[in-house]
Amino acid sequence: MTLSNKWQIQPSDLFAMGPIVPVLVIKDVKDAIPIAEALLAADIKVLEVTLRTPAALEVISIIAKHLPEAVIGAGTVTNRDLLQQSYDAGAKFAISPGLTKDLLQAGKEGNLALIPGISSISELMDGIDLGYDHLKFFPAEASGGVKALQSIGGPFPDIKFCPTGGINLNNVRDYLALPNVVCCGGSWLVSDEIIKQGNWQEITRLAKQALAHVK
Repeated sequence: MTLSNKWQIQPSDLFAMGPIVPVLVIKDVKDAIPIAEALLAADIKVLEVTLRTPAALEVISIIAKHLPEAVIGAGTVTNRDLLQQSYDAGAKFAISPGLTKDLLQAGKEGNLALIPGISSISELMDGIDLGYDHLKFFPAEASGGVKALQSIGGPFPDIKFCPTGGINLNNVRDYLALPNVVCCGGSWLVSDEIIKQGNWQEITRLAKQALAHVK
């Protein structure tokens, strides 16, 4: 389904770009390019930079400007204003941890592909009512994990998910085995510890390991 012709990328194309979407919490702008380059070196190009730090919008802007091969998006987009700011910074998509009717409407009206987050059937139905069929399932493990998504797939077989939250190398294959899961978000590829150490090669190693693990 095409929700908006103004969107630079459609969610179905975004989900199909790779099974792992790294969820990045970047506190220092200087780390933006090395982290993105380390992930690109492992052939991971869809990057979600969460708006949890004061540097996040500048990080998105720098990656969008200097690494056009990266498909950079904003995470933790919770309202209309943050959606617009993400677009202005150069993001190609936005992911929210939850949804409100106003955010869903702003997504339909705006220029940025929106992946709303849901953790309940009622939220899922709100998304469907406004035409959204590619959603984030968050927090995945705390909201019932693989079993919950299996159950949701019964009445809603056409809805596709990117679960995030509590996903790691030990359980990612279980999620990706589900017919309604196309990709998974994860923060384990780029931990605070790795960033502090500036160990960019370790990011590439973990990313390659993850992709090999899910093939």
